[in-house]
Amino acid sequence: MALLESTLGKHPEVHMARANLTAKRVTIHWQAENGSPPDFAALIGTIGYTAVLPAEGRDQPDGEVSGLLRALAVAGFCSMNIMVLSVSVWAGADPATRQTLHLMSAALALPAVIYSGATFYRSAWRALVHGRANMDVPVSIGVLLSFGLSVYDTFAEGRQAYFEASTSLLFVLLVGRTLDHLMRRKAHSAATALAEMMPKGSNVIRADGRIEYVPLNEIAPGTRTLIAAGDRIPADGTILSGQSELDRSLLTGESRWETVGPGGQVRAGDLNVGHPLTVEATAAPGDSTVAELHRMLEAVEDGRSEYRILADRAARLYAPVIHGLSVLTFLSWFAVTQDIHLSLTISISVLIIACPCALGLAVPMVQVVAARRLFIWGIVARDGSALERLAEIDTVVFDKTGTLTQYEPTLLTGNWTGPLEFSLAASLSRFSSHPMSRAIANYASRREWEALALDDVREIPGNGLEASFRGEVYRLGRAAWAASDNADDLTAAASTVVLTRQGEILASFVFGEKVRAGSAMAVQFLKSRGIAVEMLTGDVPEAALAVAREVGIDSVKAAVLPKDKAEAIEALRSVGCKVMMIGDGINDAVALKTAHVSMAPASGSDIGRSAADFILLNGDMDGIKVALTTAGRAAVLIRQNFALAIVYNACSIPLALLGYASPLIAAIAMSTSSILVVANAMRLEIGGTPPEREMRRINWSGVG
Repeated sequence: MALLESTLGKHPEVHMARANLTAKRVTIHWQAENGSPPDFAALIGTIGYTAVLPAEGRDQPDGEVSGLLRALAVAGFCSMNIMVLSVSVWAGADPATRQTLHLMSAALALPAVIYSGATFYRSAWRALVHGRANMDVPVSIGVLLSFGLSVYDTFAEGRQAYFEASTSLLFVLLVGRTLDHLMRRKAHSAATALAEMMPKGSNVIRADGRIEYVPLNEIAPGTRTLIAAGDRIPADGTILSGQSELDRSLLTGESRWETVGPGGQVRAGDLNVGHPLTVEATAAPGDSTVAELHRMLEAVEDGRSEYRILADRAARLYAPVIHGLSVLTFLSWFAVTQDIHLSLTISISVLIIACPCALGLAVPMVQVVAARRLFIWGIVARDGSALERLAEIDTVVFDKTGTLTQYEPTLLTGNWTGPLEFSLAASLSRFSSHPMSRAIANYASRREWEALALDDVREIPGNGLEASFRGEVYRLGRAAWAASDNADDLTAAASTVVLTRQGEILASFVFGEKVRAGSAMAVQFLKSRGIAVEMLTGDVPEAALAVAREVGIDSVKAAVLPKDKAEAIEALRSVGCKVMMIGDGINDAVALKTAHVSMAPASGSDIGRSAADFILLNGDMDGIKVALTTAGRAAVLIRQNFALAIVYNACSIPLALLGYASPLIAAIAMSTSSILVVANAMRLEIGGTPPEREMRRINWSGVG
């Protein structure tokens, strides 16, 4: 990544280059006097990489995983069998038997060294051809030299051979590389998912009245589009004709539909759930709110964390330091002893013993164990480094709808004059799929009521239901429509539905949002740890304040757009706050990516889940307590693992330099250090139970 960025950055017409390893994407900002782009593909090719445009590389099968798994299987089979043979050699086999076992080990090691090691050799060769050294160069040198020296010792009938050192090293490194590739392949881009949700085109009304489907990029300001029920708005615009309801949860996160009519403003991404609309575009799709959200997500995804920057620096330093140390060891010992075999053996030992397996496992092993522990409690960690960031937070920002509350409206209270009126409301509600109608129907299913035969049932988009019963007209819906002048301030609220007869109110139903289980306890837990808690929501202030009071949040910002949420998070970070954002909607995606760490319930949108670092499978907020406790313990174990790895290198490398470690001993020492790091990480599983004992676990009975 650093090499790509520095190579492209040296071009005089390039202002910025940013590589994204997970998305396998390089973003380049450039400006040329003649307007034609430089040959970036050729420039990237000079450092050994192949560049393709996004459309060329999309949806192509990824064969790298299957190749890595095959190489891992070969290395594992060969390594284990060579170790079995080595036991007899080191137990004191006679010379003839020892020679036979060495030849068998050589035959077993050959396919592992050639086939399993090919992935390292190719990478190392590309690096060396283009004048650089990556992490695979010392690995390749160590494997090939140890194998070559072992072959020489075998045919020279020497007492020692180190075939197990080269094959075991390949096996351990391939395990890490395979896991790394699998995790990166599963990482899903929120920006890509958002782009896939938008329509690829729209029905355009031509000047002669013809309706023609055109691609999205052909829609310009002034274009008239026909938006059928179930279609998304392709570009920001103004309604010319038609009346319908829009689901604007893509941007606002609020599940309540909004009634629109001629002259109303619509935004790209709004879903038409009612009747057809004729809309005149006021902006190109590329200038819409959704397009801006997409660009912001890509910018945040390309950002660098301090952990990645530290890893880049370590990778650039490791290869030249180890190469230089190994060469210096060989030259020094050869100058003193004039024994090329001994000097080469010690040099190989230095290469193997200095392999940073323990250092490389220090963080990921704790992350793997912690991720498994979290999964048992119904929490999926999508990014291992997020555990470290989670342990650092001092501020938590909640979204409201879908996060602290459930999506579906709940019937809180009702008032009707008698059983007939309730039966009328229940009978009418069965004719609509509107969330409030479903809430009335669900409430009625738990009570006794009479299903009435209604005539001329009609649903008026944005208003409610109308029907005839015994010659009189009944309406169930918004008070301003159903009761006309008889509506008071209370029944006019958006959360109230009334049943009327000829304009007279017979019954009223008050709806509210159901607070998600564990929300109040989670807020109380965060406050007890000295963590500041805030709420950011696109809902109206009245609804936001009601939920905030119920769960115990004091700081509330309502009626905010996605951009406002991201800016609020960025403002907190600019003053030094380590912010965790908890949200569920597409409108939260940029804020989730901008935050220091993020979390989303599994019931949220695909975009919200893909943008978050943690997913709460249980759907309640109890997981916050579990995640924070586990992250704190994981941070302690990571620091301990780093200390173990540093102590190992500080003690083992000097011993190898002084000639006290053969390649076999070096391989054993390297493996032992890795085992110590893994064992320490496993303490997260067998250690004391964190205070989430009372939390509900997922029932995995019957899962194979």
